[in-house]
Amino acid sequence: MTSYSRGERVIGPATHYVENQPPWRVGVDEYELNAPLMAGVRAFGAEWADAALHRTGRHVGSLDFQRDAELANIHPPVAYPHDRWGFRLDEVEYDPSYHRITSAAVAAGAHTSAWADPRPGAHVARAATFMLFAQVEPGHACPISMTHAAVASLLGSPWIADDWLPKLYSREYEPRLLPAEQKTSALVGMAMTEKQGGSDVRAGTTRGVHLSGHAYQLTGHKWFCSAPMSDGFLVLAHTRRGNVDEGLSCLFVPRMLPHGTRNVFRLQRLKDKLGNRSNASAEIEFDGTIGTIVGEPGRGVRAIIEMVQRTRLDCVLGTAAGMRQSVAEAVWHARGRSAFGALLVDQPAMTAVLADLALDSEAAMLSGLRLAQLFEDEASDRDIALRRLATPVTKYWVCKRGPHHAYEALECLGGNGYTETFPLARRFREQPVMAIWEGSGNVIALDVLRALARDPESAEAFADELFTVRGESGVLDGHVDRTLALLAAVAGDPDSAPAHARRLTEALALAFQASLMLRHAPGLDAQTFIAARLGDERTWHYGALPSGTDAAAIVARH
Repeated sequence: MTSYSRGERVIGPATHYVENQPPWRVGVDEYELNAPLMAGVRAFGAEWADAALHRTGRHVGSLDFQRDAELANIHPPVAYPHDRWGFRLDEVEYDPSYHRITSAAVAAGAHTSAWADPRPGAHVARAATFMLFAQVEPGHACPISMTHAAVASLLGSPWIADDWLPKLYSREYEPRLLPAEQKTSALVGMAMTEKQGGSDVRAGTTRGVHLSGHAYQLTGHKWFCSAPMSDGFLVLAHTRRGNVDEGLSCLFVPRMLPHGTRNVFRLQRLKDKLGNRSNASAEIEFDGTIGTIVGEPGRGVRAIIEMVQRTRLDCVLGTAAGMRQSVAEAVWHARGRSAFGALLVDQPAMTAVLADLALDSEAAMLSGLRLAQLFEDEASDRDIALRRLATPVTKYWVCKRGPHHAYEALECLGGNGYTETFPLARRFREQPVMAIWEGSGNVIALDVLRALARDPESAEAFADELFTVRGESGVLDGHVDRTLALLAAVAGDPDSAPAHARRLTEALALAFQASLMLRHAPGLDAQTFIAARLGDERTWHYGALPSGTDAAAIVARH
């Protein structure tokens, strides 16, 4: 055997050759390889974005981008509350790789392209772009998502929107803290949660005292501030004007005030969180901090509700992106590694697992694109009613599937999957945040009940959506009938409804996904999904597909 050392030929026995390991999955077009996503983009009216999505697919599939995704998580952000002389600095330093990733996402319009360039299919195209970036590096997707969602809350406040929206729409990326008049672009974060209240935002104790015009002075502490180096933040505070308590209000807090003055934004510490290491979450304090009212004083929840709907949509998209990464890496590994005389992908037990993971990935992606379509500018009143219910329903189910899906895909890689040098360990840590962010399981399930109670049209629109495939699957028809009967029973007994909220939400979500699979996936995939999730042979874990399933054909498409 021959080995080489410092370019010289050394004769002797080789001690180490790397064999039976697949190559690094780089140099690919992630959009081109994702046939279900390409079909979905066209089905939901954004085929005009194909060329741009191919460019994005090649970029996120490149060696440089994948390496940046790794570096951004190897070198986490560092907080600097003070400078070397003790003056307040309150900055977070990110690795240059993080800035390169974020810059590319902004340049591709993953943040606000649907707002900046409205046209039919704009929100679907933006959703696909967002998923391609989040598939490879999810941490930066946090400020990208919040900037997209914040537009919905700021539109009705021209005293903010006129100056800030052009910056939010920009395709440039400027990470430095500069006065607004010196910046051509901006990103937005949020700070809602407090120590004494997470989902119960009214329990917060941050206070705002009216100064003049739309300005308030804030005092308080925020337990989770996402992306603390953003240029502005949406926050909630109980406001007061003179002797009048106005109630819970939404305010926009810029990091920089006019003429170069830094707003009071005290970084207490960064969170040592479970998921990605690339993006920072912080605890912050307001002490005389200046904020501008968003919407009407005392109507803070109303001001942020549209933002919340869109960040919930992005939780679905982010989870679907993670599922796609999990499937792509697991199938790549299985096609490049042999065991017991055959490639893993050709081993029937492994093929069934990969096919099952692929079905969930496609169902999640279709759910996300359909939701994005419901947020299009030309959405009808029926679409708006449908999204009020479909958004929490889908957020609950898809995001809860994410961690289990990531774990099963990780297991396909065996010991490699369990190491941090492969991306699925990072994905496994990341997926739970999607189920927690913008409402954990119980909160979302109870929001489903609120949507049904406050907007009966949402239930009618949801039923109409399911009936579009009536008669195409007896199994699905039976599930839909049982689900709508359960919905009626829950609606008729409000006192006991919370105890059934999760059951109802899950049933609605599976019906929604199955109907989308029937409409937009190949017949084999759709019928297998329905049988595996709703049929008599359904099971608890991935890989136990119904008898007779052509798992290899499903895997080949993914």
